[in-house]
Amino acid sequence: MTSHTPHTPHSPHTPRSPHLRPPPREPRPDTVSGEGMSAQVADLAAEAERQVREGLWDFAPQDQALARKTADGLAEAVGSAADQERLPVIERLEDLREALAVLAIGLARTHGRLAWFLARASTVLAPVLHWRALPADRRHSFGTVVPTPHELADAEGAVRRLHTVLARTDAVAIGPQRGLETAPDASTGPHTPDRGQAVPEPGRG
Repeated sequence: MTSHTPHTPHSPHTPRSPHLRPPPREPRPDTVSGEGMSAQVADLAAEAERQVREGLWDFAPQDQALARKTADGLAEAVGSAADQERLPVIERLEDLREALAVLAIGLARTHGRLAWFLARASTVLAPVLHWRALPADRRHSFGTVVPTPHELADAEGAVRRLHTVLARTDAVAIGPQRGLETAPDASTGPHTPDRGQAVPEPGRG
């Protein structure tokens, strides 16, 4: 008489066959916090507004000029939400990298609170440096990942928010009357120029 060995279920510690394991997910680069980039820029703008209101941050003329120039560069790099969504991913990524370069150039030319502001803004946008548009084996792509549509839109919105803040450094600059929280939506507001158009200086209509 043949005896049958009773079947025993796998122990939770028994390793599964490799072909049953789900494929590894591409790791997402860590952001400065759990918030999206636009939310972090809004927090940054609120802190800058508080410092201006309390008299801790007084813009010197050269800082105002540099802030406006940086704002112009950001507006030229990243257009409105509708314009950006029509572009292929590779061009949207180029635009975001250009915005980071604009911030880096501004940061290299100043010191003090404006430099600290631009440095923090650059840190918020730093995950863009981990993005790529071309397909590649993640083992050979130097840790880069393809951004999701939401991540692209969030980063572009953050750049538009930064433009809004820096473009208003003339009249109490980031001033409490129209801070970021009460300004029109950064993706559709009239302050976001179309590409190729000149950026009007604040206070000149």
